[in-house]
Amino acid sequence: MAHPLVTQLRFARHEFVRCLDGVSLQESYIRMGQMNCISWTIGHLASQENRYFVFLAQGKTIQADLQKITGYGSKPSAPRLDDMWAAWREVTANADVYLDTLTSETLQSHLEWEGKPLNESVGTMLQRTLYHYWFHTGEAHAIRQMLGHRKIPQFVGDMSNALYTPE
Repeated sequence: MAHPLVTQLRFARHEFVRCLDGVSLQESYIRMGQMNCISWTIGHLASQENRYFVFLAQGKTIQADLQKITGYGSKPSAPRLDDMWAAWREVTANADVYLDTLTSETLQSHLEWEGKPLNESVGTMLQRTLYHYWFHTGEAHAIRQMLGHRKIPQFVGDMSNALYTPE
């Protein structure tokens, strides 16, 4: 059974995907003001999970260009939507291999980079990722509203697979 925080991350991922249902290919490339486009945002969230839970946690290199294209501080761009969804699916599947091993104890540990422990614990990195999904889900809702979409999710969806459970 997955740690409750991992269950919450999976729920946040599900809600992010649910929020984007109905966005057309053309709409996925539109930037609204300073907000990045939706295709970039998909890759951006994949980039974070790739860096934390695939590269740092497992030492695996997949989607090597993702950080350059959609990572924090990258230039605004409109990467191909199909490529970003494919990257997101590959990254989250690989991240889940690590996430499924997490316990309360490992959440308190620190991953290492170049032989030194990172400042944030694994648990904090997991929370940061979870909150990052909610941030961009809200942003995607705003973009959809500005595009004139009327049928968008109005509230957090079915939580039957993400019920509260104590540790």
